[in-house]
Amino acid sequence: MPDTQHLLLFIAAGWLLNLTPGPDVLYIVTNSLRSGAKSGIVAGLGITAGCFVHIFAAALGVGALLATSAVAFTVLKYLGAAYLLWVGFKILLAKAPQTEPDLMAVAAEGAPRDLKSVFFGGFLTNVLNPKVAIFFLAFVPQFIAPDAGNKALAFVLLGVIFNLNAIPVNSGWALAAAWLARRDAVQRGMHWLDRAAAAMFIGFGLKLALSDNPTAP
Repeated sequence: MPDTQHLLLFIAAGWLLNLTPGPDVLYIVTNSLRSGAKSGIVAGLGITAGCFVHIFAAALGVGALLATSAVAFTVLKYLGAAYLLWVGFKILLAKAPQTEPDLMAVAAEGAPRDLKSVFFGGFLTNVLNPKVAIFFLAFVPQFIAPDAGNKALAFVLLGVIFNLNAIPVNSGWALAAAWLARRDAVQRGMHWLDRAAAAMFIGFGLKLALSDNPTAP
């Protein structure tokens, strides 16, 4: 494990990285806007669970396989891109309500979507993105001392710390989106917000599909 100074630097860097908008943040915000803070928080927990898969996989060497094998990276990349595109088109093709929904009432009644589906969707959003595995391989080892006795264990511990620190950040995104949804202007524009979210999911999917393995020569 790093010393206190490097550990605090690791935590701060993790928070900054989790504040950066991307597919994960978009998934949290979209669910929170539509179904309330509970749905957004559950979406964030699903994403966290997906991160744990990458952390333990990287410690076992699966992440290194993704980083070095063009075939493995490409297969997972296209699966992840297809999932993001599916989410985007699902939102885009959803039938618009005849009247604008009262999001406060929706949140009070509970999320219209099954929370298990929300959790599993967040899980897939993360697990099917090979760049998350490569991110952990590139980011975490920088904070492991060269003379560490058990580097795999140190990697897992730092990965767990990174993941647990992401929970309050993800929850903050969910709470902020739920608060924003209470605004009348946002409620009136939910149809267009849905379309914007759909376009962003499709954009993230296309970007992932067209990306190269960042560790490839």
